[in-house]
Amino acid sequence: MQASDRFNINSQLEHLQAKYVGTGHADLTRFEWAVNIQRDSYASYIGHYPMLAYFAIAENESIGRERYDFMQKMLLPCGLPPERDED
Repeated sequence: MQASDRFNINSQLEHLQAKYVGTGHADLTRFEWAVNIQRDSYASYIGHYPMLAYFAIAENESIGRERYDFMQKMLLPCGLPPERDED
């Protein structure tokens, strides 16, 4: 691997991280990463009707109720954030 290849790979990674929030960065905490994963999952469930229907049948709820519940869970998917140490 040459230096130009490494530069190209790093620039592509930086471009992806700037374009998509969920790809993370060096300063991303474990909690923020988990929140991104949970929100992406809930958004996918809401956006794919067959998956939403599957959850509705499994929980014996209406599809509208499941959509509402998933949107409510997107607000705080992993609970309150942990307290940070300010150094």
